[in-house]
Amino acid sequence: MGIKLSNITGRAWVFGNNINTDQIIQGQYLTLLDYKEMANHTFEMPRPMFALKVKKNDIVIAGSNFGGGSSREEAPKVLMHSGIGCVVAESFARIFYRNSFNIGLPLIIIPNISKLVKDGETVIVNLLKGTLTIKEKGDIVHGNPLPERMLEILKAGGAIPWYKKRQ
Repeated sequence: MGIKLSNITGRAWVFGNNINTDQIIQGQYLTLLDYKEMANHTFEMPRPMFALKVKKNDIVIAGSNFGGGSSREEAPKVLMHSGIGCVVAESFARIFYRNSFNIGLPLIIIPNISKLVKDGETVIVNLLKGTLTIKEKGDIVHGNPLPERMLEILKAGGAIPWYKKRQ
């Protein structure tokens, strides 16, 4: 079963530009093979307390080129296993973008978002409208709504369940 496409509400974790897959999950932890255990090391370099403090449906906010580096699928998977409900960034590395949708992790692009949201603020993401609301301020920021195909993939729970439904 897929995710809810509207009103993903959570606390914002704000990052800067060029957060690469090694910063999301360091290569030394890829041998753990258990994603729950691996998730205990998510963002260990840039935010050492992240894994201890993240809650279900929290939202990662980032600058440009989020997810650059390797093509490893483990990076979006540990975000999901950490409880992240959505990643909102100014831009994504293409392979990270595709890997995320393939496993059912929603992403949305919103220009200048890392300058508009403060760490710890409550944000509400609506994937259908392509918006992010900063609850404390009441501000609504518009981004790029997701293409219909990507919404279908998310509703199905990822690319494999989406493909199987089409058979």
